[in-house]
Amino acid sequence: MQPARFNAVIAELAPITEAFAKAGHRLYIVGGTVRDLMLGRNTDDLDFDFTTDARPDVVKSLLENRVDSLWTQGERFGTIAALRGERSLEITTHRAEAYSPDSRKPDVQFSDSVDADLSRRDFTINAMALELTAASPQLVDPFGGLDDLHAKRLRTPLSPQESFSDDPLRMLRAARFIATLGVIPDTDLVAAVRTMNQRLGIVSPERIRNEFDRMIVTADVTNGLRFTVETGLADQFLPELPALSLEQDPIHRHKDVLTHTFAVVQNVQPEMPGDFRITRLAALYHDIGKPRTRKVLPGKGMTFYHHEVVGAKMTRKRMRELHYSNDDIRKVSELVFLSGRFHTYQMGWTDSAVRRYVRDAGDVLTELNVLVRCDCTTRSERKVDALNVRMNELEGRIGELAQKEELAALRPEMDGVAVMQHLGVEPGPVVGRAMDFLMELRLDEGVLGETEIRRRLDAWWASQTTS
Repeated sequence: MQPARFNAVIAELAPITEAFAKAGHRLYIVGGTVRDLMLGRNTDDLDFDFTTDARPDVVKSLLENRVDSLWTQGERFGTIAALRGERSLEITTHRAEAYSPDSRKPDVQFSDSVDADLSRRDFTINAMALELTAASPQLVDPFGGLDDLHAKRLRTPLSPQESFSDDPLRMLRAARFIATLGVIPDTDLVAAVRTMNQRLGIVSPERIRNEFDRMIVTADVTNGLRFTVETGLADQFLPELPALSLEQDPIHRHKDVLTHTFAVVQNVQPEMPGDFRITRLAALYHDIGKPRTRKVLPGKGMTFYHHEVVGAKMTRKRMRELHYSNDDIRKVSELVFLSGRFHTYQMGWTDSAVRRYVRDAGDVLTELNVLVRCDCTTRSERKVDALNVRMNELEGRIGELAQKEELAALRPEMDGVAVMQHLGVEPGPVVGRAMDFLMELRLDEGVLGETEIRRRLDAWWASQTTS
């Protein structure tokens, strides 16, 4: 007998269920949908997955006039997608496909057996189905998924070697479920990942990126990340991560950089301001350059670790290889580059320092401030309090200056056209140098007013023409 919480879902799907039953076909809710229902999760935001013995052309005809829209892009793989109200539905004909050893795509073979379909799924906790077209809805669980769900155990329906050979991305998906559900992988699964992790190389970068992005925003992300490192899986798509375990943190001498990185990533929480996913990714990459170098370079009125420069470059390279969007790459690499900037200001936040900090951070200012706070992983309450005081001071100074100046859109007081008109010059490199000069004035001294800014520009121009 199905749990009472299934009743609302069964009632919602009754018109579709009746159509399949009347046509002599079976229809099952399947996979993660059943798992989430068993866990008592709110069904309002769930997309529903189904499996059926009906072939795709029959599925289309049975859904006609019973859904608001249909998508058939996945028809050759046996999947018909639909929208019914605000609910997304995917109905897939029973499959018994297998992947060839060097292929990224399955050789689709339809089946009339729900057990055969469930056997090809990734994990037992996702290999459960609820038949809707039976006289009384029945749970189909041939591989003990419900017991594994209760025991928080992660297993594959078939041998893990066969499962991961079929689809190597399942190895990374295991890390996501470890992080999401707190399940413990069984020893055979772990052993299979350790021996088969190189097979991840046949998976497209986009699929790896999408799966990794889903893991990076999970509640217990550290457990998932640790699994990828300990099994060698991270070496296949982010080899810089396990390399951090060999590096001693110069500030947190009691812990290696990998341990510190895990703590920073976990510190970033969804209720914090800014883009949660971007900040989590920046936390993951922020010390990635440390194994390469830790040289201190002088900056204008500041010093910063060279590893942040190297780390930003490495971040861009790795994220490009995983086919992240240009905007994601820009934001994360800028956060990595700026992650230590806060600590270069030791003498308080002057107006000039605040303007430069805001200008450099640009549209990732909020995420940068969150990253700085989360980068503090010391157990010393005194040090944590000291950092929070300094961070509160900075955010207060940003607020004060924002009321007086347009900090969100810092720019020189004169634009390029005004500069050319005032100096009587044509477009060229000299205009760029003049704009750089005016921008430095804006950062150092704020708004000077039209008379004073023109006087300063004249003095600069005179120095250029006489030198």
